Amino acid sequence: MWGGVVQLAFIQGVGVGASLIIAVGAQNAFVLKQGIMGQKMLPIALICALIDAVMITAGVAGFGRLIQSFPMVKDIASFAGAGFLIWYGYAALKSSMGAQGMELAVDRTAEPLKTAIIGTLAISLLNPHLYLDTVVLLGSISTQFDDSARPWFAAGAVLASFLWFFSLAYMSRKLAPIFKKPTSWMWLDRFIFVTMWAIAAAILAPYLSAASW
Repeated sequence: MWGGVVQLAFIQGVGVGASLIIAVGAQNAFVLKQGIMGQKMLPIALICALIDAVMITAGVAGFGRLIQSFPMVKDIASFAGAGFLIWYGYAALKSSMGAQGMELAVDRTAEPLKTAIIGTLAISLLNPHLYLDTVVLLGSISTQFDDSARPWFAAGAVLASFLWFFSLAYMSRKLAPIFKKPTSWMWLDRFIFVTMWAIAAAILAPYLSAASW
């Protein structure tokens, strides 16, 4: 029945989900760049949204509390994710050193569907923030609702994810004229570099702090 608590759960799911997903992050930076180049936008946006949907559903179903019971899972994901982000950020920085205009960039970075899918899966699944935001945080927030309303909270968060990733992928294509200039690619790649390394640093900071003493 649509009304009262169910409606509140859905609206809150949309709001909380959007606030977590829209924040600048590794996944969004990746989708933004692929969208500007007009490459594999549909599968990339769909994969990102489907991964979020699975994780959000798992979190609301109670999987988040299970992960919290096994800290080693989080530790392994954190180190693997930080390592991947450092590598990806370095690749973006290196790319910025020889940035070219849009036409050359498209030719240079054209990639098969398989490569785009693997890259999307890696940038998504190797980022510990995915699990913390969707599984743990959204899962925890959903517990304020009863069993009948909780699925609607998940549905709202999933809707926010689909709307965001498809909008980001396709609307970013409108920025293509700007990226005919090599300097635009240079600054985008450097923005991606800073974003990736900042997230990696945030992931590793608790471990470095604990080891410093």
